[in-house]
Amino acid sequence: MEKVEQRLLRYVKINTKSDDASESIPSTKIQFDLANLLVDELKSLGITDAHVDENCYVMGTLKGNVDNAPKIGLIAHLDTSPDMPGENVKPQIVENYDGEDIVLNKDKNIVMKVSDFSYLKDFKGKTLITTDGTTLLGADDKAGIAEIMSVIEYFINHPEEKHGDIKIAFTPDEEIGRGADKFDVEKFGADFAYTLDGSFLGEIEYENFNAASATVVVKGVNIHPGSAKHKMKNSVLIAMELQSLLPTFERPEFTEGYEGFTMLDEIHGDIEKTTLGYIIRDHDMAKFTQKKEFLQTACEFINKKYGEDTAVVEIKDSYYNMKEKILPVMHVVDSVVAAMEKIGVKPNIKAIRGGTDGARLSFMGLPTPNIFTGGFNYHGRYEAIVVEDMYKAVETVIEVIKSYAK
Repeated sequence: MEKVEQRLLRYVKINTKSDDASESIPSTKIQFDLANLLVDELKSLGITDAHVDENCYVMGTLKGNVDNAPKIGLIAHLDTSPDMPGENVKPQIVENYDGEDIVLNKDKNIVMKVSDFSYLKDFKGKTLITTDGTTLLGADDKAGIAEIMSVIEYFINHPEEKHGDIKIAFTPDEEIGRGADKFDVEKFGADFAYTLDGSFLGEIEYENFNAASATVVVKGVNIHPGSAKHKMKNSVLIAMELQSLLPTFERPEFTEGYEGFTMLDEIHGDIEKTTLGYIIRDHDMAKFTQKKEFLQTACEFINKKYGEDTAVVEIKDSYYNMKEKILPVMHVVDSVVAAMEKIGVKPNIKAIRGGTDGARLSFMGLPTPNIFTGGFNYHGRYEAIVVEDMYKAVETVIEVIKSYAK
């Protein structure tokens, strides 16, 4: 059986960065490079129906060997974040980690410091896979893919282990919020599923943010500064004023846990026109609605002060908190807790301060909580993963699947 870390090392060297500026599906054709490889690997394992469709969704089924067991889905995403380079990834292996600072790149003086990431000390004595400091690693979510592949190979190599149908899916464009856009739940055919897209050992997540994006266009009037008195309306300054109306301590840098936020994500413009991009997040639907209304009210104030349609806002909901869809079928979480306890892992049920394919899939009729992979510091040069924890993720999923076959 191939080692799970060997799979990961192979996958991360394939660039699959998605592109939120692209309108195509998938957003980047390079995602097919990994998708096609995975289809070949699944077929070599004996998954005869493995295939990738025109939208870069990989699906396949390991047929069960018992009757009346639920069909369980395992899902991970192919793409990596556009926030950081994803090509020429050069993973580094740190064996028997000493618990001290890790030099990622001596030439560029890039160091992952314990003073910045105190949890590094928890990994002393374990094996880490890190970046070389110039790219992300891609463990988000190629670790999940590697772990799912290892689960499938385990059951194929152990036909004595009882299991129902295991449905496999690898999705594109999760990092830009489109991972479920073309996901065919009916075709997938699972009764419920799990994304392997979490972080630290033991994490189970079935709550996530309600999420929206907002675009505000501020219109100004450009007049030669020599004759601008009482005529010029500087859209940049008006945009700054609009931003100042929003609560300072509801920015992400001041929030944690279940605290939501409104974040100015981008701004660009000139005197004539300035565009602001926001993301709005909250676990609580009422507070989520209030945050959206507050931004609208701020724009209304600007319009009363500077004239109608000075600030035009468009708000689009992205996804919702899957909790309401998981609570009626809490056995999907309870089974993971029991599996972790059986293999000596302490369960840590926590809320996602973000989103996941599972959130949208849950609202599409496929309850899909999230399980840890063992990775951390996603989307940046300090991304890394604990190899031993990858094996625990594999063990957890195996135990969950076996538990439903009894």
